[in-house]
Amino acid sequence: MAALIDLFAAGLMEKDVNSDVLWVWSYPVVTAKQRELIQRKGCLSTNNSAIVPYVYGQHNRQWFYIRTEEVNDAPALAKVKSFSLVLLTRDFNPEKYSLLSKILCQAYMTSGNPTSMLEHYLSVVTKGSCLSEDNGMFQVQDFDMRKAFAAASVKDVINKFEMESILIYTALLLKKRIAVYHSKVEDLLHFVRALPCLVWHRQNWSLLYPYMDLESEDEIQELKSTSSYVAGFTNEAIESRTDLFDLFVNIPSAEITVAPNAKEYFAMGKLHKDIAQVMVSSAQDEAVSNKQTIVDISNKTMELINNLKSLSDSGPDGDGAGKVSIEALRERKMPPATENFLFSLAAAEGLAQV
Repeated sequence: MAALIDLFAAGLMEKDVNSDVLWVWSYPVVTAKQRELIQRKGCLSTNNSAIVPYVYGQHNRQWFYIRTEEVNDAPALAKVKSFSLVLLTRDFNPEKYSLLSKILCQAYMTSGNPTSMLEHYLSVVTKGSCLSEDNGMFQVQDFDMRKAFAAASVKDVINKFEMESILIYTALLLKKRIAVYHSKVEDLLHFVRALPCLVWHRQNWSLLYPYMDLESEDEIQELKSTSSYVAGFTNEAIESRTDLFDLFVNIPSAEITVAPNAKEYFAMGKLHKDIAQVMVSSAQDEAVSNKQTIVDISNKTMELINNLKSLSDSGPDGDGAGKVSIEALRERKMPPATENFLFSLAAAEGLAQV
């Protein structure tokens, strides 16, 4: 059985009965900067009163998954109020690491000794599996990456914003910067992870930064060094940071705002309306599954891209390997909004003749 080579490290923080937060264990190593990030994202600090059981995000091309447990009547942890386990990995798969973190936390709750977690961790790394009394068998092979991609509800996204969902679709298709706000991190994560489903043909969840801290200069600089992303924030002040987004999505108010410097990319035409109608029709049909809605949108996207390719100039040998030029689009006498959208799409897909 294949080992879980996507795991980098594990770490453990505790909040004791005096409300002191301590870093108590890591394997093989969690750096000081990683510890700072994890403490920021976790909910053990005195600034956070509510326990958020499970959060995740990405930083410096590593994913972090944090599970927090309250300690109730666990004799082995009599001096501990709550604790957080973090897994650092290379891959996006919330369901996989949710189950693994549950198993590790249960082992620690029972024994009070990190060694019990280490045994499970090493079993997964070396064998690709581990056995838990309460959570059954964990096996790496049970967690397909594409299944993780399709697990989030794209139907919820579209039904929330209806025809305006085309703005999110356009931003993703043209590889623009999207900032998303919700005060509740669980709702934020649920929404943000679904967005790449709108551009399923790219299979790219590395563009997600689902849980960012607006007050962290390190995290903001990471965004500024990236040309295209979907970033989630729980701080409503993000709405005023137009330097960080081309499109802003406010989930609680169901409002979408285009940044002033990006309006040219979001001029809507008949083509956009046709795509939006397909999206909304599929999402609102209760007989259509979430996966089928993803397929419906993907089929519409590929139809769009294939039509765009048909407008490309032939290569020097007449082999059709040419690029799409702005002149070729203008010859079709399209509406300006459609012409601009198609050329921007050609650029995003690597088909534009520059």
